[in-house]
Amino acid sequence: MGNREDLLAGAITCLEEKGWARSTVREIAAAAGVSHAAIGYHFGSREALLTAALIQAIDEWGTETGNALAALGAVGSYEAFWDETVRSYTTHRPMWRATIDALLQAEHNPALRTQLSDGQRQGREGIAAQLLGIDESAVEEKDARTIGAVQSALISGVLMQHLLDPDTAPTGAEVVAGLRALAALTAPHPADDRSPTPSPPTRPADG
Repeated sequence: MGNREDLLAGAITCLEEKGWARSTVREIAAAAGVSHAAIGYHFGSREALLTAALIQAIDEWGTETGNALAALGAVGSYEAFWDETVRSYTTHRPMWRATIDALLQAEHNPALRTQLSDGQRQGREGIAAQLLGIDESAVEEKDARTIGAVQSALISGVLMQHLLDPDTAPTGAEVVAGLRALAALTAPHPADDRSPTPSPPTRPADG
């Protein structure tokens, strides 16, 4: 690998082992087996390198999940997607923990926030493409802002539950069952065609 690829691999290792805040330039360079100067040359800053590494790790997770679903063939379904996602909360726990860490850091780092926002937009398109079974370049804006954005929010919310209390966090089947129940709540109620019962005529008072 070249220095750039070595740095990305080293940064991913540090993110998984130490998290965002504690991954120093010295430790990343040591994990990559390159000099400190290579970080500035290839990425400009520690934050830019860690962001690129985090996005690459998430992309790799997406590819892994897509391949797992493709292997299921006709059995593949939205529930299967969630089964794979929930499984990844355990197998890729360090990566997901680093994602939360990065989001907290972004609150006080405008440049990092911009970089993560760009990654989030790309992630919405990737998720929508995966669920729709189409190429990412064919995803329409409305699908990215509905299917992609909502699914991204669901992944983040269920992730938080698994990080905090995996024993009681929902399974893939429970997530799907919950969504169906919520969909029923959002369905419009049928119109009531019955005419209102007329009020009885008022009897004139005796004069």
